Amino acid sequence: MAGQASSAPLHLADYVWRGDQLAAPASPGRPTGYAALDAVLPGGGWPVGALTELLLPHAGVGELSLLLPVLERIPVGRWGVCIAPPALPYAPALAAAGVPLGRLLVVQAESAAHARWACRQALDSRSCELIILWLADADMAALRRLQLAAEASTTPVILIRPETCAGQPSPAVLRLALAARPGGLQLRLLKRRGPLLATPIELDLPWSVPGGRPDSPRPSQAAAAPSLSSVAPLHALVRPRPARSGSAGLHAGTR
Repeated sequence: MAGQASSAPLHLADYVWRGDQLAAPASPGRPTGYAALDAVLPGGGWPVGALTELLLPHAGVGELSLLLPVLERIPVGRWGVCIAPPALPYAPALAAAGVPLGRLLVVQAESAAHARWACRQALDSRSCELIILWLADADMAALRRLQLAAEASTTPVILIRPETCAGQPSPAVLRLALAARPGGLQLRLLKRRGPLLATPIELDLPWSVPGGRPDSPRPSQAAAAPSLSSVAPLHALVRPRPARSGSAGLHAGTR
């Protein structure tokens, strides 16, 4: 008994973190593919067995481009799952970025409740490398159930939610607010197991179109239909509309 009592503080130390230090999670995080972001995340990457929230002003700021390095690394026999995206992910853009489409599932849901159910089923399967869930409506109890399901797995769960949810309580261990910037993203760290950052993180995304973000239409492009060579670099949620008579606009991204 004495030996057990003496070892208890050391054992409990693994579950305690101080507010001025980064927590030491039981499992390393999945590398994000961005050294500047990994450096400020406990575990050095996206938390596994936990929820991460990405909070957006609107869809298409570059959220899927941020996650491309993880999607590219889906191993054989594992799955990446996109649940309830606001638009159909554009397969040519994903394939051009190196994502193995044969290991990527897209799940459409009729409601937020159905989307959360699909997420729990994916976690229970123990076969998913990454789950991305677009979720606007969820109360604390629903989020807590997702967190408990995530804890029972070793899968990172990325919740993509409106930035209006930033003021709501959440059991997510990591919360990031995203905003577009020329050539990439600005990330504000809203929550992590450790001290907050005073300044945002600036990330350059691997856009392959010269002159900035390809998913932002320019005035000179307003009347131009996208050519085949311009399709692949577009944001993965961009899906060119079918050709039709009359003037055609470049619908780049969902708003």
